Amino acid sequence: MNKETAAENAIKLIPEPLTREAFAPFGDVIEAEDREFFMINNGSTRRFHKLATTQVDEGSGVIINIFEATPLSFPLSIKMLERHPKGSQAFMPLLGNDYLVVVAPVEEKPDPLKIKAFYAKGTQGVNYHSGVWHHPVLALTPKDQFLVVDREGEGCNCDEFFFSGQTHVILAPDL
Repeated sequence: MNKETAAENAIKLIPEPLTREAFAPFGDVIEAEDREFFMINNGSTRRFHKLATTQVDEGSGVIINIFEATPLSFPLSIKMLERHPKGSQAFMPLLGNDYLVVVAPVEEKPDPLKIKAFYAKGTQGVNYHSGVWHHPVLALTPKDQFLVVDREGEGCNCDEFFFSGQTHVILAPDL
């Protein structure tokens, strides 16, 4: 297949805004906007309670990390996705920068026709449910940082799937 034919057959992903409803099949959107809260600390603090639930298998623990990410070049050819079968994984931007999210449903392997892309505001985090296929972090700003809540424990918790050379999924955000 030559480059022109590959481009014609490519699946082009245009990110849509990240909303709780659109992202629900893949996990949770972590944000305070339009969420219920209750007051704590003698009325000085709003608590936006249980915005996401951490999932881990039996005998595992939950850890908190910081990832520092570098932007990739766009349009981006999506060559692989990963999933975490033994636990959820949450990302919350620390520096308030927008970023991109690419996901596919929980299946034995990701279906290129079911891949979705989202444009996340710097005030929104995501919590990928166990087994949801996703692209590694897609920062749009140099040295961007994310607080990451992840599983720690025995056994492999990161499956990677690499698409064949015949599969062309292109992430083409309008930046």
